[in-house]
Amino acid sequence: MPEQSSNVEIAHKINEQAHHHSSGNHRQSPLVEIAEATVLAVVAVATAWSGYQATKWDALSNQNYSLAASTNMRAQEKATLAGQDRLYDIVTFNGWIAAQSAGNKTLTTTYERRFRPEYTAAFLAWQKLDPLHNASAPSGPIFMPEYTNANTDESKKLAAEAKGYFEKGVNTRETGDHYVKVSVFLATVLLLTALGQRFDILGPRIVLLVVAFVLLLISTFWIFTFPRA
Repeated sequence: MPEQSSNVEIAHKINEQAHHHSSGNHRQSPLVEIAEATVLAVVAVATAWSGYQATKWDALSNQNYSLAASTNMRAQEKATLAGQDRLYDIVTFNGWIAAQSAGNKTLTTTYERRFRPEYTAAFLAWQKLDPLHNASAPSGPIFMPEYTNANTDESKKLAAEAKGYFEKGVNTRETGDHYVKVSVFLATVLLLTALGQRFDILGPRIVLLVVAFVLLLISTFWIFTFPRA
């Protein structure tokens, strides 16, 4: 990512400037200079790592979002097929009722042969309730517990998978954002280190270095505790 690579370049420039700046001074703080160089080196490595992780998590997030979209599309296709199945079941059942009312046994048999296998199971269970004489029987086979639709079940399954992929996409995106936050902290460390190297007085320089070191520790802790792609 651009901000991570720029942080590394800034770290190198600060280190070079610090070297030229210290050569003009009377070497009053060699330990501070070593500490600053160490901080810059760690910042360079940590920035590269956080940038790498942020990029990978961003790619994983996009992949999960893509899977969520494609899976949701398949779920919608199955839901459409399920609706068509239900409409077919209703139409054929209405035809069967009409034929049954007319006493046309041949036509009722023809409709029964045209029932879908899933619908046939519900139809047979419905007939056992003697619905033509039993007022408490369901209005039709589609209201029976035995009525199932494979496309409906598959649609629900795919919809659940799509939701899972979307949630994964959100989580991976948040993890990538965490690594971007680390890069912001590391950029602040670079700024404080650069400011400190502008001071010839040791006191302010040490204060800025300590603050930068604390921020670096926090950033390093996050890097070690955040998930890795």
